[in-house]
Amino acid sequence: MTAVWRESWQGEYNGMTKGFVARGLLLTSAAIVVFPMTAQAQSAAETTAQAADEAAAPSATAAADDEGFDQEIVVTARRTEEKLQRVPSSISAFNERTLDRIQATDTTGLQGAVPNLNIVQGRGSSNATNIFIRGIGQPDALQTFDPAVGVYVDDVYLSRIRGNQLDLLDLERIEVLRGPQGTLYGKNTIGGAIKFVSRKPGQDFRANGTIALGSYDQIDLKGAASGPVTDTLAVGFAVMRSKRDGFVKDSFRSERYNDKDSVGGRAAVAFTPSDKVRLDLAADYSHDDASLNVGRPVNNLTTIFGVPLPVSDTVGTGSYNWRGRTTAGFPNSTKLTHWGTSATLAVDLTDALTVKSITAYRNLKTDDYIDIDATRYEIGDVFVGVRQHQTSQEFQLAYSSDRLSGVAGLYYLDERVKSHQEAYADDFLGAAFFNSRFLRTVDDRLKTRSYAAYANASFEIVPDVRLSAGLRYTKETKDYFRTTSTFFSLLPGFNSTYAFSPPRGKWTDTSPMASIDWQALSNLMLYARVSKGFKSGGFNGRANNPNGSESSAYDPETAWSYEAGFKSRIANQLTLNGSVFTGTYKDFQARVSGVDDDPITGIPTAKLSVLNAGKLRINGAELEAAWTPATGLLIDTQIGYLDAEYKEFDDVRFTAFGGSRAFQTPAFAPKWTARFGAQYAVELGTMGALTIGGQTRYKSRTALAVDNTLLNGNEIDGLFQKGYWVHDARVVYETENKHFALGLYGNNLANRAYKTDAQEFSSVGSIRTVYYGAPRTVSVRFTARY
Repeated sequence: MTAVWRESWQGEYNGMTKGFVARGLLLTSAAIVVFPMTAQAQSAAETTAQAADEAAAPSATAAADDEGFDQEIVVTARRTEEKLQRVPSSISAFNERTLDRIQATDTTGLQGAVPNLNIVQGRGSSNATNIFIRGIGQPDALQTFDPAVGVYVDDVYLSRIRGNQLDLLDLERIEVLRGPQGTLYGKNTIGGAIKFVSRKPGQDFRANGTIALGSYDQIDLKGAASGPVTDTLAVGFAVMRSKRDGFVKDSFRSERYNDKDSVGGRAAVAFTPSDKVRLDLAADYSHDDASLNVGRPVNNLTTIFGVPLPVSDTVGTGSYNWRGRTTAGFPNSTKLTHWGTSATLAVDLTDALTVKSITAYRNLKTDDYIDIDATRYEIGDVFVGVRQHQTSQEFQLAYSSDRLSGVAGLYYLDERVKSHQEAYADDFLGAAFFNSRFLRTVDDRLKTRSYAAYANASFEIVPDVRLSAGLRYTKETKDYFRTTSTFFSLLPGFNSTYAFSPPRGKWTDTSPMASIDWQALSNLMLYARVSKGFKSGGFNGRANNPNGSESSAYDPETAWSYEAGFKSRIANQLTLNGSVFTGTYKDFQARVSGVDDDPITGIPTAKLSVLNAGKLRINGAELEAAWTPATGLLIDTQIGYLDAEYKEFDDVRFTAFGGSRAFQTPAFAPKWTARFGAQYAVELGTMGALTIGGQTRYKSRTALAVDNTLLNGNEIDGLFQKGYWVHDARVVYETENKHFALGLYGNNLANRAYKTDAQEFSSVGSIRTVYYGAPRTVSVRFTARY
């Protein structure tokens, strides 16, 4: 029955110019970073930065350095250019050299390199990313749920969780901002934000290309070039192709799952008709055509009548010797297409005042088959097709003087999402025994409009002491419409369709921020910061009863964070940054499972409510260090400690605990995250240089789902991952002129099998499924650059 969707689904959306998809949104809009600086200064800075980049020889490099922590790195976390070591908040920055050192090729490669960051491939999807910062995130990629960590590409916001697993192509840097960012970045940055800044074309010609071959028939091709056309016009482009066989093999169906098959590219144009005006245009495209992303069942399944359905290969060992399994005939396909355009115009009104306009359009299209139960049974087999597009406009006015700097702006976002979903559940209803078929379809539309005004300023009240403050006001509306249809061939009289159109959702939020910092010494800064963030309210895209509580709108989440920290540089050898924080996370949007009768057929149906049911208290500490004790030697570490605890979590099903689940372990909030790395570069004179490097990453015991206990309070062991280490290493040779590099890279050398995410749908056939990280892989990478 899995083919019934395609003709009507494709026909309904054929011709729409409103899509946006996939796995490797390639960090496109290359020339569109919103820096509140003069257009003249920006042009000069780009020329200088490009020269420095070439001298630093990014990508596969042999030079041991601490650029990732260097006090001269410039970031735009506060929408103004500042040295990393002078920003009074917790930020990690990675340039292309540093990304190579931590062996990151996509967004999930940041795991371990940022304290208290959990970033893994999303459950059941090849094109989504599960991101939590300091215990706050959103693991569900359903199109009606908003992320809790904002993802930005050249300051353009990506609204959905799908489509944000980005391949790292021709990047200038990545910035990870920890803690609520509501003042400058607005909604859905309650946990933090991740900013991808792509390389911009300038007046110097540059080009590079990379080919990588590795395990599971991996082949990666990347290339980029940029340079001047005239004195006022520069262009650039980047392309990539990435393909790899699946990590999971289904010996019953002769299929492989969890593979990669991506292609993409981008183009950018920079036009500077005068030293007062700069116009940047960019366009990008990416396409992903992967197989299913398959997990492993935790327990045996059941029919709706409680009849056991035995599963032969449940979670039990810590090795990769298990075999994936899906329903016979179920399509082995997940597809994504993601493209967008953007334009930024910057005009200097005076030497201190700059106005900017940032206009962007993004289009996403996904067609995902997901076997949620990951077995031969047809219980949790679904198709989810999404068509999303968004238009955003931002105006900024930036001011900078000796003692005062700041930025103010207006922001508008218009987003439209349509989806078509199909759920096949023959075995759940026992229909297979009667040669019958069961299908439920959902078609919904979500329209979001968001308006915001903000201002943020820093003032040096006395020498070496700055006071910063900001405020953002947001108004948002959401309109939602949904139809649900049920088809039961054995009892056609039970076939039904109902529509659901709740009242418009309306929410407002005011998010302040304040900080004070003191440059106590030339190499030591102390700071304190308080900030607020919020995550949008919305509608439950899984509601099966139009009249029940599960169909009610849920309100926004809010978080307040209080942080104090220091940033230092000791003896010109050791960069040491640290912070402590505490915060309150309120109105936590919790998906609560249960069973209810279908409003028309009376058939017991899964009830999946979303309620503002929880409140968390979150405390923690973070440390980042990089030490160069000798020429060519770099030792670095990032350590995060987190103590997250529910203070409230209402759920009437837990009668033995007074209708509360506050005793449970918060999901994706491990007590410890850590990375320890080292590299040593051996200079070979005219023959070049050889770098040997390695790292080990640790994550302590982690709950992989919000629902992680039974009603009697007993933990479901399979939905937890015990503490584990993952070890990586690399050896890179580079020629003296840095034009060529050849590297050998090994990831997860001990072949550690570790769980990264989970599906908990126990109200549907007792489904509990977990997903794993990548096994041991080895690759050889050759890079040429000019």
